[in-house]
Amino acid sequence: MKIEWHGHSCFRLETAEGSAVFDPYIDGMVPGLSPLRLTADAVFCSHEHADHNAADKVTLTGRTPTFTVASLPSFHDDRRGLKRGKNTVRILSAEGLRVAHLGDLGHMPGKKLLDALMGVDALLLPVGGFFTIDPVTAKAVADAVEARVVIPMHYRLGGMGFPQIAELSAFTDLCDNVVTCEGNSLELTADTPAQTAVLRYAHE
Repeated sequence: MKIEWHGHSCFRLETAEGSAVFDPYIDGMVPGLSPLRLTADAVFCSHEHADHNAADKVTLTGRTPTFTVASLPSFHDDRRGLKRGKNTVRILSAEGLRVAHLGDLGHMPGKKLLDALMGVDALLLPVGGFFTIDPVTAKAVADAVEARVVIPMHYRLGGMGFPQIAELSAFTDLCDNVVTCEGNSLELTADTPAQTAVLRYAHE
């Protein structure tokens, strides 16, 4: 399974059972990021904010994927959605692997959500705070679900990302086994070692 990061919270997963894009952003919405033009069998948006809901930037192939996707309710804040609304966590299962995209999760998950996420092979995790969980809470989530590979998203790095959110290092400084990948993708297999994998933005 290939996991590609296209900036902010946007990922494309290429699997033997189909391809999917998660949380594409509207052109010009996220500082430092180029416009998105992607192709996939399916597209999923965790909520309707402009930095996550640009489904029209993804050209659908018309093929029907055979992977499964579980959609789990959560909130965009720590007040049960009163500040920023609802958020959908998704777990894609393919090739015997599970990848969870947490969208703009804004709170420590309760037991039901934690149980569903337990032992995922890869966790696509917002870490920047302000709009989402902060770096400390993000580390607590990763530890609680015992994710094998953690891939941070929704952070600031130099001129990339919203100025209100934390730099990537605020999260990675809390982590062991940080691996900086050479490019914007990771090949996930059953043998991929435990790590916090930092993917590089393709246009850096």
